[in-house]
Amino acid sequence: MNARRLFAIVLLACCGIASWAQPPAPTPLLPESFQWFSPAGNPNLRAAWVIGSESGNGAYLLRVMLAKGGRIPPHAHPDGRSSTVLAGTLYVGYGEVADESNVVAIPAGGVYVAPANVPHYLWAKDGDVVYQESGTGPTATVPVKR
Repeated sequence: MNARRLFAIVLLACCGIASWAQPPAPTPLLPESFQWFSPAGNPNLRAAWVIGSESGNGAYLLRVMLAKGGRIPPHAHPDGRSSTVLAGTLYVGYGEVADESNVVAIPAGGVYVAPANVPHYLWAKDGDVVYQESGTGPTATVPVKR
């Protein structure tokens, strides 16, 4: 076996062994480390940017906690959002006016999509709700003016 061939075999073997090395452990993002905030006038709502931010470019995750009976009035976003209910049942309706008779129950584990610029409203009718929204920023929350 010539020296070049032996060198190539040894190099490939070393690269293969290096790729078997233990990868670094993931770093969890835990709720107790989030920077929670409540918008003015809605003490039943707490939210935290888990990944990204409202003004940032790219993907984001927003964690939201809505206390029992809490509501988020009609609003829209410039980007489409997918929301996953993590705990409780979230009641969601589309439209410029909140109508309790026109909401859909999204149970824990369920997902709903709020298309870009479509007014919608939320309600934690039965108990506390935790959900997580994802989309691509920059984004905003635009209240519906009546």
